[in-house]
Amino acid sequence: DATTVEEFTNIPGVGVSAIVDGRRVEISRSANHDESGSTVVEATVDGRVVARFTVSDHIKPTASAIVAELRALGVRPMIVSGDSAGPVQHVAKSVGIDVRETRFAVLPADKLRIVHELQATGAIVAMVGDGVNDAAALVAADLGIAMGTGTDAAMQAGDLTIISGDLTVVPKALALSRRTLRIIQANLFWAFAYNVAALPLAVAGLMNPVIAGLAMALSSAFVVANSLRLRR
Repeated sequence: DATTVEEFTNIPGVGVSAIVDGRRVEISRSANHDESGSTVVEATVDGRVVARFTVSDHIKPTASAIVAELRALGVRPMIVSGDSAGPVQHVAKSVGIDVRETRFAVLPADKLRIVHELQATGAIVAMVGDGVNDAAALVAADLGIAMGTGTDAAMQAGDLTIISGDLTVVPKALALSRRTLRIIQANLFWAFAYNVAALPLAVAGLMNPVIAGLAMALSSAFVVANSLRLRR
């Protein structure tokens, strides 16, 4: 006979619930964790635990190097996760993040609140996420970075999407953005300085129009050449 499923509910950051053939079935994260730091997931039927299994995060070999690169850029890495304390702190220790810089067992609304709290201190917040639970925080962050391997909701919420899902791109992207900003500032300074110096001379008739035109062309060429440094 076909199984009847009713009242299916997805509870963000917690689990799923439904009535299956008249019985309440829930699959959710347990408050407990095993010694390896894995997350314990329980399946219950009418409130009675019928199965328990563990899931764990695979830490990529490049994770520690990424954290070190972010620190070198002056970034304060944090982990904000819906997982319980054990798995989150296990990952933090494995990649070199202070366990005091972790937030665990948080719901989507909590992630949003944490972003706002950090911004209230004057911090510029970048959020990296890949799930539906991260969408609100990605929107609120000063820079939302979504993983291309994640959900559509996360990618739509982010300002930047890393198509490959390779986290090594994150410090590279931040370094490139800072370099771009410095070059933009240099170009604006040069354009301002040229006009401040040349305008009075031209108005006073002390600069030949041909020379003024040549200087303007050289100024534009400098701005273009300076911008091309980003291709290196």
